Amino acid sequence: MSIDLADYERGRRYKGDYKSDLADLQERLEHIQVAHIVHHKAAVVMLEGWDAAGKGGIIQRLTAEWDQRNYEVYPIAAPTAEEKAHDFLWRFRTRMPAPGNIVVFDRSWYGRVLVERVEGYATPEEWQAGYAEISAFEEALVESGTTLVKLFVHTSQEEQDKRLLARLDDPWKRWKTGLDDFRNRARRAEYLAAMHDMFAKTDTAGAPWHVIDGGNKKAARIEALTIVADALAKEVPMDPPELDPEVERVAREALKGA
Repeated sequence: MSIDLADYERGRRYKGDYKSDLADLQERLEHIQVAHIVHHKAAVVMLEGWDAAGKGGIIQRLTAEWDQRNYEVYPIAAPTAEEKAHDFLWRFRTRMPAPGNIVVFDRSWYGRVLVERVEGYATPEEWQAGYAEISAFEEALVESGTTLVKLFVHTSQEEQDKRLLARLDDPWKRWKTGLDDFRNRARRAEYLAAMHDMFAKTDTAGAPWHVIDGGNKKAARIEALTIVADALAKEVPMDPPELDPEVERVAREALKGA
């Protein structure tokens, strides 16, 4: 079934108890991270989407209860000189998680077929070849035993404009907005075409896309965290880790009377 971003612009309000549901999800995600640690399972969560769509807010809440020693968030910007000296996937290969760890990418290798395509940073031959290179990279990642979750956070032009304007009006959020945001906005039709090509060519059985309607931030956060929790929990045993009998014996002796 093809993905049409126009189907993800309703921005429906979240009808549940947001605070309670978020807390339950974060507790579940905390347990899921523990399961990854004790079972030496690796995972990658990757977010793409429009500027001001809400990716940062999702990541903040996704990782809120995780142990900082076993996850990493990588915000992806323009490649450095060192990164440009390698193929475009190199900087992502070098950031893949070790067993027991989870890595979150705020933007990703899909820059090759999105911003690099639209802005002309990659030649047509380079970005067209990128689809097959990306699919092979993701297939190898999944075959290695790493769970991959791909999220795309969408929002309408109207909602994006409201958020960009709000950033200008809030002195503590102005730093989030730059000229790139408005250059990208002016080329929305080109980005939409690139996005739909990307979905058509990289939405695979082993690495499917999950599109989030970002029009309502609360609903988007709950949906995104639920998708991640479901995907990660499916790939790791979720029984609580057993207590080492020797640790229990020593602990109870030491804590006797406490």
